[in-house]
Amino acid sequence: MAIAVANYCFSAVTSSVKFSCSTSSQRRLATSHTSLASANHKNQNFKNSPSTSKSSTTDRKFPGRSKDGKGETERSQSTAFKSFGAQRKDKKEFQFDSKEQLSESGNLQDAAFLNAVVKVYCTHTAPDYSLPWQKQRQYTSTGSAFMIGDGKLLTNAHCVEHYTQVKVKRRGDDTKYVAKVLARGVDCDIALLSVESEEFWKDAEPLCLGHLPRLQDAVTVVGYPLGGDTISVTKGVVSRIEVTSYAHGSSELLGIQIDAAINPGNSGGPAFNDKGECIGVAFQVYRSEEVENIGYVIPTTVVSHFLSDYERNGKYTGFPCLGVLLQKLENPALRTCLKVPSNEGVLVRRVEPTSDANNILKEGDVIVSFDDVCVGSEGTVPFRSNERIAFRYLISQKFAGDVAELGIIRAGTFMKVKVVLNPRVHLVPYHIDGGQPSYLIIAGLVFTPLSEPLIEEECDDSIGLKLLAKARYSLARFEGEQMVILSQVLANEVSIGYEDMSNQQVLKFNGTRIKNIHHLAHLVDSCKDKYLVFEFEDNYLAVLEREAAVAASSCILKDYGIPSERSSDLLEPFVDPLGGNQAINQDSGDSPVSDLEIGFDGLKWA
Repeated sequence: MAIAVANYCFSAVTSSVKFSCSTSSQRRLATSHTSLASANHKNQNFKNSPSTSKSSTTDRKFPGRSKDGKGETERSQSTAFKSFGAQRKDKKEFQFDSKEQLSESGNLQDAAFLNAVVKVYCTHTAPDYSLPWQKQRQYTSTGSAFMIGDGKLLTNAHCVEHYTQVKVKRRGDDTKYVAKVLARGVDCDIALLSVESEEFWKDAEPLCLGHLPRLQDAVTVVGYPLGGDTISVTKGVVSRIEVTSYAHGSSELLGIQIDAAINPGNSGGPAFNDKGECIGVAFQVYRSEEVENIGYVIPTTVVSHFLSDYERNGKYTGFPCLGVLLQKLENPALRTCLKVPSNEGVLVRRVEPTSDANNILKEGDVIVSFDDVCVGSEGTVPFRSNERIAFRYLISQKFAGDVAELGIIRAGTFMKVKVVLNPRVHLVPYHIDGGQPSYLIIAGLVFTPLSEPLIEEECDDSIGLKLLAKARYSLARFEGEQMVILSQVLANEVSIGYEDMSNQQVLKFNGTRIKNIHHLAHLVDSCKDKYLVFEFEDNYLAVLEREAAVAASSCILKDYGIPSERSSDLLEPFVDPLGGNQAINQDSGDSPVSDLEIGFDGLKWA
């Protein structure tokens, strides 16, 4: 496993890929976060799972990327998180961790729980976000999983990202069985698999989920990491338990820090206590020249939440959020000014427009309790005995649609309010639902929604600082809102003079502000005007003659080998996310909320 170019690197672990071979062969969820604001997400740069590093794309050239990765080395990254669970099968360079890597040794050799750990073989076919009508070349990876009963297995979500085929193999068996992906929790980096073959489950003993461990409890990590084909066992102790940044989903949930070696391929494998109970799922590590042996395990509390969510809804809906920007109240003068009588509470600085809290809470409110649990002035709540943990831990215990009772102080008056908790609505998504991005081609002008994978492919330089700032710092004003950009212009006679335009946000079409790409397609289809007028940032205009654009469409598609002028989802009737009763008064970037601020210790998203 190559060490990431950043000084500090947090990685999730699968055995499908070598993680930092080159800039073009690895996925960076928030590389641009650090280049634009080094303090974003507590100064941590999240890196996607190694299973998303594609060997087939190492030779692809994208604007702004340096082939030797120097562009990334020069960035100021104080901390980087890395998901490296899957190891690339076609990579032959290995780097072994000096941590003890035991393979079927001692009294563990015949332990029954080892037989419940299986090896995962996944074939991935990722979308090409720069050319959204096609996919990239497929690649393969390996990871780990384990049996939980009822014909199901658990692994990491990044192990089966963009999967086209998933197979599993039991310990001591040469047969690979086809597995089905039932659910993927991107935010918690967990995936649920099933195997229909009865032969696979013969004499199988599923693992039992244990309780949250204590500090210094012994822990054993089992999986199929890089360095060999057989099962591997490493030992250590529990070093820390706190709310942790999850690299794959760019989320923050409870995590267990251990000092047992976790290497590419361990992703999805279980971690056991000394009683043989599963206490979590290995998923990422922290890499730095200044530290060593820092690995992370998803605790059983998060695993149980994922499974309960799936059982409740028949699908995974995600962890909810409160949707408020908070500030600590450590300063006595600040508490006095807000009429807070004691050393408690956190200040509401802003409320997300898409959250239910937007109808309940106001800027300047002080949250002093959550479901009758007192919130401290540092934004922490009691956790077990003699421990405190981040306030958002309580929120993560809820499910989408649950109601939370908040105790707040508003203008010196204490009151209790109830807020419905739902998953956060991202203006710029970290992952694309359904796998394939939407696109619309009009006379060679290629429009697509802005997303983190697209930013990663195009790199910061080609996206532009202003658009990147809006993507990082703006909040969605309504569910379904998208930032639609002109990705590129396919040269033709109708679009002469626009060939150099790329990665610019389109704001209006014929004077109407655009809500999302489906709205843009609807406006174009229903247009009867002579000209198609597209308004971009900085009052930049692109005007096309409507009849000429329609006539040129088929020739352009044929010349560039594009199967359709739009993605299949845009063939469905347009449904106005605002119901047609509400106009958009301002651009999504006019009043940004800065992730730079959110990342400071004094401020955090709940």
